[in-house]
Amino acid sequence: MMLHIHAPNPLIALGVFASTAATDAVYVMFNAAVTARRRSLAASWSSLWYLLAAFAVISYTGNAVYVLFAAAGSWLGAFGAVTWLDKADLKNATGTPRA
Repeated sequence: MMLHIHAPNPLIALGVFASTAATDAVYVMFNAAVTARRRSLAASWSSLWYLLAAFAVISYTGNAVYVLFAAAGSWLGAFGAVTWLDKADLKNATGTPRA
């Protein structure tokens, strides 16, 4: 079986990038909810995580070049989510009321 690599469609590449960014952000939130022992929230994040991952997997299985966009989106999603969590922790440590 030979894998054919062709030029990526920019819209699909953007969709893969965005979906993997969202997927990894949701994964980070899932882990935060698990760490906080918030069962319903963790279950909700987990469900959303799998729904988002499905688009990326289906999109890039036909063309291996989309894996690069998936990797970039994954990195950005996790980085952004952890940054958001760090800022939330800093606000909570300084006495700012939680929402």
